[in-house]
Amino acid sequence: MNIIKTEIEGVVIVEPQVFGDSRGYFFESYHAERYAEALGINDDFVQDNESRSRYGVVRGLHYQKPPYAQAKLIRVVLGEVLDVAVDLRRGSPTFGRYVAVRLSGENRRQLYLPRGMAHGFSVLSDEVVFQYKCDNYYHPESEGSVAWDDPTLAIDWGLPAESVVLSDKDTRSPLLSDIVTPF
Repeated sequence: MNIIKTEIEGVVIVEPQVFGDSRGYFFESYHAERYAEALGINDDFVQDNESRSRYGVVRGLHYQKPPYAQAKLIRVVLGEVLDVAVDLRRGSPTFGRYVAVRLSGENRRQLYLPRGMAHGFSVLSDEVVFQYKCDNYYHPESEGSVAWDDPTLAIDWGLPAESVVLSDKDTRSPLLSDIVTPF
């Protein structure tokens, strides 16, 4: 596999080795020993999640507060997203900065996020099937979020503003300057 570091410490892009022939393709989407060796992570992933969304949907920016914070290994099975991680770790040299990566069923890239990141994505294709592993269980009472359109972050989600589709919850997320980071 090929590992690409990003400007945020601990956030890495994984390009798995894909074996293809006339029948299709095969690749390991996760192998604990190889990922530990290549990424230096020893996360015990305990929950797999999958979502399906249509063009224009923006999900995020979400996080879980300690002690239920989550590291994530993210990939797209079908379609394409712009995946975004925002560093919420107090004292980090990249606090309040973000990384945006295109993930698709075609490029098969994955994105690894350590704990302390707010996470979101925008759907750039007609539909997307999105999967991610978490190293901690989901706890609704520990949810946190940052406004997807926070002007200090100035994230270009790759969508015209009139196409954006949000959940009710995501329309009410606070600005980064209005939260006290729990990390």
